[in-house]
Amino acid sequence: MDKKVIIITGASSGIGEATAYKLSKEGHSLVLAARRKEKLIALKENLKSYNNEVLIHQTDVTNKNEVNSLVKNTISEFGKVDVLINNAGIMPLSFIEEGRVEDWDRMIDVNLKGLLYGINEVVPIMKEQKYGHIINVSSVAGRRVFPTAAVYCATKFGVNAITEGLRQELSAKYNIKVTAIEPGATKTELQDHIPNKEIKENFAKRMESVTFLEAKDIAEAIHYAISQPKHVNVTEILIHPTEGP
Repeated sequence: MDKKVIIITGASSGIGEATAYKLSKEGHSLVLAARRKEKLIALKENLKSYNNEVLIHQTDVTNKNEVNSLVKNTISEFGKVDVLINNAGIMPLSFIEEGRVEDWDRMIDVNLKGLLYGINEVVPIMKEQKYGHIINVSSVAGRRVFPTAAVYCATKFGVNAITEGLRQELSAKYNIKVTAIEPGATKTELQDHIPNKEIKENFAKRMESVTFLEAKDIAEAIHYAISQPKHVNVTEILIHPTEGP
């Protein structure tokens, strides 16, 4: 695979961090974005043995100006954007009857609007380049609705709709690939976002009885999508744990 310039949001932990390790070992130039700057600094230090071409950028994807700055700095440093991996996401599960409106707003802001802000910044660049690849990390929750996850599922259904719409609009016309990565149950920090104690405890019990996917398993899927030849667009990758949903 040719060396690429790759932006990863939500890079400070979980799938983003695992993907950074995987792609750094491949020699790609990485721009790592997340809110927690100290985590990004530590990650960059850990990646040095594989790759020195790593730029970190403290970014809240819900802030349009910060996302704009992220992409501008990428262009300033590397001159192009080959791949955007929209990975930032949160999952504060709750029953709708709890009325956790602030959590709903935050999920919509991060999982949907944050993704769209990134897309909005890179599409003009990729059109001018006449190539590019946008990878949106969705979920099995973008295909099925689960109790306690109605709003989270709604955001991930939205991610899948945006991904397919982008593919139809951009791929043939501008040579821009678009991919949805849809993990099932995966060990990440997402479970830490759950405010409801009962739901959180049930999640922990599931993790004891089922072998969840690892973040590195999803990183392998992302790498597979990126590594395909120019005429191949892997549009969806759905990944389940062998033992469960």
